[in-house]
Amino acid sequence: MQEKSYKTMKKVGGCNIAIGVISIISGVVCGILMIVNGAKLLKNKSDMLF
Repeated sequence: MQEKSYKTMKKVGGCNIAIGVISIISGVVCGILMIVNGAKLLKNKSDMLF
């Protein structure tokens, strides 16, 4: 019975680590894209009319 519990906890722990890594990577990518797009807006600020 205990062996089954440990196997389940091992699978859940691995899944949680994978989800954490994916979350970190997606956060970094979104941050980089925001910085790049903000730089483009600042670069073309003089061409915009409101």
